[in-house]
Amino acid sequence: MAQQAVEGWTATEQAIAERAFEQAHGRAIDQLIVTLRTRANALNSPESIWQFHDFLSIERHTIEGRFAFRLDGILFVFASLVKEGLLQLDELRGLDAEKLAKVAAMARF
Repeated sequence: MAQQAVEGWTATEQAIAERAFEQAHGRAIDQLIVTLRTRANALNSPESIWQFHDFLSIERHTIEGRFAFRLDGILFVFASLVKEGLLQLDELRGLDAEKLAKVAAMARF
């Protein structure tokens, strides 16, 4: 996933951001698996099968869109991931203090 250097981001910061992003992605997938197992156990009709399919399609679209790594706007994504408990601020340690402060501030709302 290595990207060219982006203005305002050091190579170290980019690596930290990518690692944290991948960790959050893994947690989102783990949560989805738990949810899918629960929902799969409740399948009991043709309608429930199609609802399961629809749910999975929506989740796939959401996760694939959300977890396409781009540094542009990543601080907003990190704030949302922190707010949802998919990422901890300390996993972003090593980013510029201003970037960390922005993520922390946005995560409060």
